[in-house]
Amino acid sequence: MASVRHLISIDDLDDVDLYALVARGAEFSAGTAGRPEPRSGDIVGVYFSKTSTRTRTAFSSGALRLGARIIAYGPGDLQLNTGETSEDTGRVMSGMLDVLVARTAGDPAEMRAWAAQQRMAVINAMCADEHPTQALTDLTTLRRQFGRVEGLRVLYVGEGNNTASALSLALTRFPGVEFELRTPPGYGLDPSYRERAAAQAARYGAVFRERHDMTDLPGGLDVVYTTRWQTTGTSKPDPDWRTVFAPFQVTEALWETSPKAVFMHDLPAHRGDEVTAEVLDGPASIAFEQAENKMHSAMAVLEWCRT
Repeated sequence: MASVRHLISIDDLDDVDLYALVARGAEFSAGTAGRPEPRSGDIVGVYFSKTSTRTRTAFSSGALRLGARIIAYGPGDLQLNTGETSEDTGRVMSGMLDVLVARTAGDPAEMRAWAAQQRMAVINAMCADEHPTQALTDLTTLRRQFGRVEGLRVLYVGEGNNTASALSLALTRFPGVEFELRTPPGYGLDPSYRERAAAQAARYGAVFRERHDMTDLPGGLDVVYTTRWQTTGTSKPDPDWRTVFAPFQVTEALWETSPKAVFMHDLPAHRGDEVTAEVLDGPASIAFEQAENKMHSAMAVLEWCRT
């Protein structure tokens, strides 16, 4: 029987696995990985309780390209809706599936419950707290764009959401990285992620900062990154939240002191909200290459999770 490895958080990866997954995703992206089918005969369940274009397509097409077969579940398909426990769901599915890829807007503890067995690998394709496969996609994209992740200067602008959480845990494990977040007041990174990222940065020789304004921005950036303001499956209690977010729109002005920076976005994008059309559709944008890399990164994760 194959051994399985779960990916619920970036913290589930040791350094060897993190670096290897990024390198492998870059190989798939560059077309230098060959055309292996290491998952031939595997059955991959794809459960998405929330809308998804890129992540669902990436894991579905990635699994098929690796020779696996897929079973897709929508938000109303599982008995979780009628009160079955997460533990029972995971135990039952583990007797029928080799891998479960899941996106929810819930607590990662639910995915940990599904992973309380060693027959079926569980992959977090996004939950309320963290989006680890997005971070792996982003690092794969950086590796393809710059040939490295180490030493890059990255500015993240916008809400401290699940994408920001995963990026904070991932980027701060690469020496020399300078990762700065500018998040609106009241919408910053979760304190537990901030503390873990800061501790990692100190340990790995990276720099990690967070501020809640757009003054005195760093120059000489390699990357400017943003996400949409209205995160999937969430709403904001403050009816005037757009007023708070307005100063954090990414515009061409950010390139005045960082003319060589590339622009990244996890998509979907709302032009005129978190980013202007001139930036998203402009020459600095690699957002759509980044989206394609979701599939390449997904293939790397699907390879890794069963050995």
